[in-house]
Amino acid sequence: MRGFFVRFLAITLLLSTFQVTAFAEEGKVQLAKESSSAILMERDTGTILFEKNSDEQLPPASMTKIMTMLLIMEALDQGKITLDEKVRTSERAASMGGSQIFLEVGEEMTLEEMLKGIAIASGNDASVAMAEHLAGSEENFITMMNDKAKSLGLSNTNFMNSNGLPAENHYTTAYDLAVISKELLKYEDILAYTSLYEDYLREGTDKKFWLVNTNKLVKFYPGVDGLKTGFTREAMYCLTVTAKKNDMRVIAVVMGAKTPKERNRQITEMLDYAFSQYSTHNLYDRGHIITTSKVSKGQKPMVEVVTSESVSVLTKKGENIDNVEEVVTINEDLKAPIKKGEQIGTLRLEKEGTVLVEVPLVANEEIGVASWWQIFKRTTAKFSGRS
Repeated sequence: MRGFFVRFLAITLLLSTFQVTAFAEEGKVQLAKESSSAILMERDTGTILFEKNSDEQLPPASMTKIMTMLLIMEALDQGKITLDEKVRTSERAASMGGSQIFLEVGEEMTLEEMLKGIAIASGNDASVAMAEHLAGSEENFITMMNDKAKSLGLSNTNFMNSNGLPAENHYTTAYDLAVISKELLKYEDILAYTSLYEDYLREGTDKKFWLVNTNKLVKFYPGVDGLKTGFTREAMYCLTVTAKKNDMRVIAVVMGAKTPKERNRQITEMLDYAFSQYSTHNLYDRGHIITTSKVSKGQKPMVEVVTSESVSVLTKKGENIDNVEEVVTINEDLKAPIKKGEQIGTLRLEKEGTVLVEVPLVANEEIGVASWWQIFKRTTAKFSGRS
């Protein structure tokens, strides 16, 4: 059984999810004509504003690194790794071709420097070095990548490496990339790296290395602050971009464009379309405390229940509706242990029975199992009337 309670939001909003989808169809024939596949998604709600062959399995080239960065950011968030720890370069990592930061065998960089090498310069060598650092081997890391894709409900993705170099049976889709990007953007710190147009590695040495972002739109389109380019002869020119304007963040993906100029033009047109036609109304940021809930046999008797990501409502510009209900459902009989980030409830925004947004609610901290003595003292205090 699950318990729930309802809050009523006295706010003025604009269009339901159903209507948003209908409006997306209006612009369909006008966008991404010269690409194999494309998608435009509003980040907070996951609403698809436009798509073209978005479930077609295609090679992603270096857009593979979006998943690599996601696993890195998750590990950072969970405290498994730190930005200042050293990452050693193996012979395998140093042997990677294509885009690279020219790591030498045995060279050590901080994890943050490796992350910059991936996010800015699309370093294939840095990706492998980080994969080995996190999982012990790239093969183990690839398993983590595919497991994560499955956990996100993605059935059209299969990774064979951590960097996107050509490999048989290595594929994903525009839709899947948008979902992976949506997940990555929960960790907003990644934008501190993907938004940089240039930076340096090995400063203060005679091997100082200039990093230049392969995503030129971070410099030339206002609001663009990520995420990842890609190119191989098989994949052609690909790009996943995120941009924010007036509290609205969108994700745009293009796969299989013929030239980098065409790739950037198609992405730009999709961004223009999104920002000119829609608005996002943010209600809660990630980590906002929605309520607290009792925990049975926990070291702490209560746990804070927080949003797992930003909560917003997407609206079509110029159309108003109101009376949106906020429905909070919390798992009954929560028992320790509970992990930080574990889902323990759901937040839904509804309008006249239609679900506009649904977001997992998670525990804000880890709650361990109480000792016998803690339970005894708690029980004694209860019967004695003390709190």
